[in-house]
Amino acid sequence: MLLKTQLQHWVSEIVHLIYEKSIEPQSISVEYTNPDHPGDFTVILFPFLKLKIGNPQEIGNTIGNYLIEKKEIFESFEIIKGFLNLTLKTNYWLNFLQNLSPDTIQAQEKQTIMIEYSSPNTNKPLHLGHLRNIFLGDSVSRIYDFLGHQVIKACLVNDRGIHICKSMLAWKLYGNGETPQSTKIKGDHFVGKYYVEFEKHFQKEYQEWQQSSNAEAIFLQAATKNPNLEKQAFFKEYKDQYFNLYSELGKQARELLQKWEQNDPETIQLWKMMNQWVYEGFEQTYKRLHIHFDKFYYESQTYLLGKEWVLKGLEKGVFYQKPDGSIWINLTSEGLDHKVVLRSDGTSVYVTQDIGTAYLKAHEYNMHRSVYVIGNEQDYHMKVLISICKKLGIPHADGMYHLSYGMVELPTGKMKSREGTVVDADDLVQEMYDIAKDTSEELGKTEGLPADELHNLYETLGLGALKYFLLKIEPTKKILFDPKESINFTGNTAPFIQYTYARIQSLLSKADSMNIQWKNFADITSLHSTEKALCVQLSKWENTVFLSAEQYNPSIIANYALELAQFYGTFYQNHKILADDNPKKDFQLFLSYQVARTLKTALNLLGIGVINRM
Repeated sequence: MLLKTQLQHWVSEIVHLIYEKSIEPQSISVEYTNPDHPGDFTVILFPFLKLKIGNPQEIGNTIGNYLIEKKEIFESFEIIKGFLNLTLKTNYWLNFLQNLSPDTIQAQEKQTIMIEYSSPNTNKPLHLGHLRNIFLGDSVSRIYDFLGHQVIKACLVNDRGIHICKSMLAWKLYGNGETPQSTKIKGDHFVGKYYVEFEKHFQKEYQEWQQSSNAEAIFLQAATKNPNLEKQAFFKEYKDQYFNLYSELGKQARELLQKWEQNDPETIQLWKMMNQWVYEGFEQTYKRLHIHFDKFYYESQTYLLGKEWVLKGLEKGVFYQKPDGSIWINLTSEGLDHKVVLRSDGTSVYVTQDIGTAYLKAHEYNMHRSVYVIGNEQDYHMKVLISICKKLGIPHADGMYHLSYGMVELPTGKMKSREGTVVDADDLVQEMYDIAKDTSEELGKTEGLPADELHNLYETLGLGALKYFLLKIEPTKKILFDPKESINFTGNTAPFIQYTYARIQSLLSKADSMNIQWKNFADITSLHSTEKALCVQLSKWENTVFLSAEQYNPSIIANYALELAQFYGTFYQNHKILADDNPKKDFQLFLSYQVARTLKTALNLLGIGVINRM
């Protein structure tokens, strides 16, 4: 049991024993003492006033004296304006440090948890937005796996739909038979080029249509209802309706989707060929990112299952059918809306296939929780999906959870795949590698390292900086990404933490070369403030991991690692650890060793590697 939790139970017992009053341990506020005040843990006394057992000063004295007398780990206490600050004995911290195992924390109740992330479309390469999704999913998976849960890392591939047909149609119309092999373009980039190509031709068609009398008549009709309507704004909003009603390219893309759903051999052959090009490209990217999945789901294999559930739901009255044959659900009672789940032409929408996938997941793995790592632009969609699954009685629907995250934007604004204004994941990873190389060489941190070690150094620094930058921010918040800001050996960056780890490894290596037996220390009677600060920070590690898991929030671990590295930097500057006349040499080396172990574990849970020397 964590000491913080243990202290809550002790205080509850004291109140019951001395005052004959009952108070639940979890309702007792215990915090780490503010560094500006003496003490290690603080019990907030004001809530005890409702028990009518005395004023805060009296209650604090009673609890403090009892703990000093009955619990050997406490040295002293002090009451400051309703706060009971408790100081632990030095021996407590020495024992804590000796027994600390930061890489072996286990949850009491083990669960089976599926975490779905990445979820790429097979019409474009992975980009910066995907990277936040991937790194979040990977880190949360690592955290739950670390705690002993059975984790299934799943990837749902969006391999069907109108967007896929746009790339297919563009290749048929404008590709002239070229391939990734003939153009020497990575497969996912090659197919993504045709998604942009479709949009370019569609945009031209739409602009030409806007000059037609048909378009003018539609605008004038809309303007009669809204005299303040601006033509440019109207046509910007009308684009999707034009695609469905008038566009020749839109018509051909929809026909291609219908042929696909009808299993037309020629369409299926084209679809498989282009998807394979994309999968080969994805695999290269995942390999460089050190990402792998336990299970792949494909929307092309789940949409029919989703249709079956829709028809079952229609029979049960969960859904209703309109005169045009489309099937809907009314979710207005839940603050949502009416949602179509099957179009009038029989084709499925996104939520249809998601229903099928949700059932297939639960049927195959019988998991306690199913976590969806999906951007906040899909918050509404996920509310609809979870609500529908519960109404249909999909197994374990109560365990579905949407890990929503904010979008990643550039200083130039929001990225748009179909306009080709995204930051490609492959290009970005290589750019991070190059920045790491240039920065390391400028700082003179690469002298004497062989070529293969230099390559690993730049790869670890560059990828680590990218992951940390996207994980250090709370998931719900939007990120403005700056590649150069992320690679810095000072400040809130992965290289700063990695460099701290490397510094400790260098220190321990030097101690070993001096035959210092630093793993055995004794006769420490007091701790310097910087030593104490490190011990206190290390004692927060276990709670940090559990809190990060509970909130599906790797930024808690990222910020913990930063603080630990900062505390170590202050400690390192205050002590000449290897000096011959340093009586606490052994202890300080062991303290450094435990800091390094914790930093390595924290970075690993973020999917970030460490550097042993630089």
